[in-house]
Amino acid sequence: MEDWRDAVWRAVPGDAVPERFEERRDLLLAHADPGARVLDLGCGDGAFAAALTGIGAEVCAVDIAGEAVRRARERAPLARVEQVAEGADLPFAEDAFDLVWAGETLEHVADVTGLLADVRRVLRWGGTLLVTTPNLPRAGVALEALRGRPLEERLDPRADHLRFFTARTLAAVLRDAGFADVAVRASGGPPWARRALTAVAR
Repeated sequence: MEDWRDAVWRAVPGDAVPERFEERRDLLLAHADPGARVLDLGCGDGAFAAALTGIGAEVCAVDIAGEAVRRARERAPLARVEQVAEGADLPFAEDAFDLVWAGETLEHVADVTGLLADVRRVLRWGGTLLVTTPNLPRAGVALEALRGRPLEERLDPRADHLRFFTARTLAAVLRDAGFADVAVRASGGPPWARRALTAVAR
């Protein structure tokens, strides 16, 4: 039987554009310098790895889905792209990276705290973890619950999102993993129901 994560990726058209791609790419490139050692964690099809190698960053990109890794190798040939086992330690030494990018990744992870602790290990002292993830604000959840179907779709047990974050819970899990300097910002949508979270942690 095909791994369910590969099945998810095979259902994604080859020419699909990642959600909020330009906004997130610009955010990432604003934190990356030419020559920086960058880990693209949960690299998907390699769109962000390609953008990073385009500015001269030294990129390692990892994903647990074989289909994602295959696509990333085609799209970002200058990056080192590897498939990693879910739940396993990252195959990198301590202090290996200046920047770790986890774009729309943490919501798919079963052991978020364990993964982030390992990210802390491979990130050099003073390095930056940059995270984007969907937001699940209280007011938005209440509205979805009143409308019925939107909340049911979001919480569908067949969906690939395993975790749901608010600004507070995202900041808390980052601090639990050893990040002392954490800033979380919500964006997109009305003020009471922002759709996205961005975190910068050191």
